[in-house]
Amino acid sequence: MIPVMQPVTERLRSFLQYVAVKLIDDPGQAQLKVAELGPKKVRLKLVLGKADVAMLIGRNGFTASALRNVLKAAADKEGVQVTLQIHSHEEEAELLARGE
Repeated sequence: MIPVMQPVTERLRSFLQYVAVKLIDDPGQAQLKVAELGPKKVRLKLVLGKADVAMLIGRNGFTASALRNVLKAAADKEGVQVTLQIHSHEEEAELLARGE
């Protein structure tokens, strides 16, 4: 990781991990993947069980949208762009098989 970005990335990761664990039923299956895509660009990817994906996305996507908005606000404060992806383990395996 880029030394300057590491504290910001770690704060964003810690926040998302704390909130996500409170909202899902099976935190033992959850994986949080962090990728720094470039200077001041971070991608957070939550890989969960199917039932937890539905719970975290929420009705009409409101829960996921709220999470993304809070992450974006925290990242904007540091001048960083952040994206959040939420996938099931099956979707993640499919994406990896396609090389994405």
